[in-house]
Amino acid sequence: MIKDITIGQYYPGKSHLHRLDPRTKLSGTLVFIISVFLFSTIPGYLAATVFLGAMISLSRIPWKIILKSVKPVIVILLFTAFFNMIFTPGEVLWQIWVIKFTKEGIILAGRMAIRLIYLVIGSSLMTLTTTPNQLTDGLERSLRPLNKIHVPVHEISMMMSIALRFIPILMEEADKIMKAQIARGADFEKGNIIQKAKNMIPLLVPLFVSAFRRANDLALAMEARCYHGGEHRTQMKPLTYHSNDAIAYVILAVYLAVAVLFKVFGL
Repeated sequence: MIKDITIGQYYPGKSHLHRLDPRTKLSGTLVFIISVFLFSTIPGYLAATVFLGAMISLSRIPWKIILKSVKPVIVILLFTAFFNMIFTPGEVLWQIWVIKFTKEGIILAGRMAIRLIYLVIGSSLMTLTTTPNQLTDGLERSLRPLNKIHVPVHEISMMMSIALRFIPILMEEADKIMKAQIARGADFEKGNIIQKAKNMIPLLVPLFVSAFRRANDLALAMEARCYHGGEHRTQMKPLTYHSNDAIAYVILAVYLAVAVLFKVFGL
């Protein structure tokens, strides 16, 4: 499970998607998220599937890595789908004791499942094709107008970048601690849910200690280098748009227009 988490990880490559400006990829991810919630019919979801499949093909990232990002949310997905099916009022298709599965609940569960899976894959695709530094610079440049109302844009971008950078580090640390605990006789698989949760305590305590230690080391390193936020700071590699970004924005505008038309006409 730990190795299946791809959020925050970067997959090196030289594809068209890798070479796009991070602001373009942030805009594309936002447009895709909006479209997923605009679509509510089979043709709409097919359009989202074609768009997402095309982006994955352009990224040249193996499908195996893309699909790994869905595994950690399978349990949440199943719980959400189950409760939608039994608690949504409507036409009862079949009943098991007091549990009623409705037609409207099944439709709603299907929509929620598709949206959740596509949101996870879309977000993972952005982080897999964008380094944390690029993501920070792109987010900061995109939110720069908020500086006019005294919003700490640079600090917010830096916190998000650090959080994304720490995800694979903490996952690797958790994997090492888990293997060490297993070598000492710990068992993380046997027992019911409550017992499994108790078995995770020997893993969580050293993991939190390691996380706080790394955070303290990072804070000391930033202070030693006289870091004082984003005021008057320059970038080693300034962001610049290229022709590929212009083409990408045109494609995003067309895709968003299609999503709006689908919503307006109920297609």
